[in-house]
Amino acid sequence: MAGAGQETAAADREIVISRVIDAPPELVFEAFTEVRHLSRWWGPEGFTTTTRSFEFREGGVWDFMMHGPDGTDYPEWITWTEIVPPERIALLHGEYRADPNAFESTLAFAPHGTATRIVMRTVFPTRQLRDQAVEKYHAIEGGEQTLSNLAAYVAETVRKGAEG
Repeated sequence: MAGAGQETAAADREIVISRVIDAPPELVFEAFTEVRHLSRWWGPEGFTTTTRSFEFREGGVWDFMMHGPDGTDYPEWITWTEIVPPERIALLHGEYRADPNAFESTLAFAPHGTATRIVMRTVFPTRQLRDQAVEKYHAIEGGEQTLSNLAAYVAETVRKGAEG
């Protein structure tokens, strides 16, 4: 029962976003494994990504810059903390290595008929940081747009695969 209490304690610090994507879990998971995929869909509408380094393995790092539609650059740093193909990815995401305000995200990929249900659960260090992400950075809309971009990218990949 201790786990249930911990989950309740995190509820005021988390954002949960989910989407069904019309592709098998293996393909949706693969979209996270290589920077050539990630750079095509990562981020909200209008954002682009420039990668400085990328190593998809537990303990590996993705060091990148997100470029906003208004020209603002956002430094980003992700450390992959758990990778269970094709079911789960856990990561620590901040602006730089050892960022005290970094948040933890878990992505779960589950079969949903012939499609995949992806659930992105993000837990912030404090409720205030979660609220700031929601209010100032529009984290919920941005997360939904990011998963929408992923769905469109994977659909295009599936379509091209079927044609090839």
